[in-house]
Amino acid sequence: MTPDPVERYFAAVNAEDWAAIRDVFAPDAELRTVGAPTRRGVDEIAAHFPAVLAALPVHHDEPTRVVAAGTVVTVEIRFEGRTAAGAPVAFDAVDVFDLTPDGTAIAKLSTWYDTAAVARMVR
Repeated sequence: MTPDPVERYFAAVNAEDWAAIRDVFAPDAELRTVGAPTRRGVDEIAAHFPAVLAALPVHHDEPTRVVAAGTVVTVEIRFEGRTAAGAPVAFDAVDVFDLTPDGTAIAKLSTWYDTAAVARMVR
């Protein structure tokens, strides 16, 4: 079973509901993405998603496997989308969520994928 904050995270990203993204992260949360500086706090995290996904007006993160161990949740994802020019973009990724001790919000998210391959597809 996928914990509620993780389900709400994927629903918000897929719907581009950036207000809802703010609600799933703890106020002092961290977002670590391969090849990018760590984002700290809800404001930096919420600003990250529309900036990164601007190049991919069509996008969908599909969780394919969820492994939960206490407040740590690892999710394998299949990303599929299209660039503004219509070029397909598809890749696999892994997200590691650290939830708050009470399990109600995301305290830290680490996202892992082949950034070089994705950059080639987006260009």
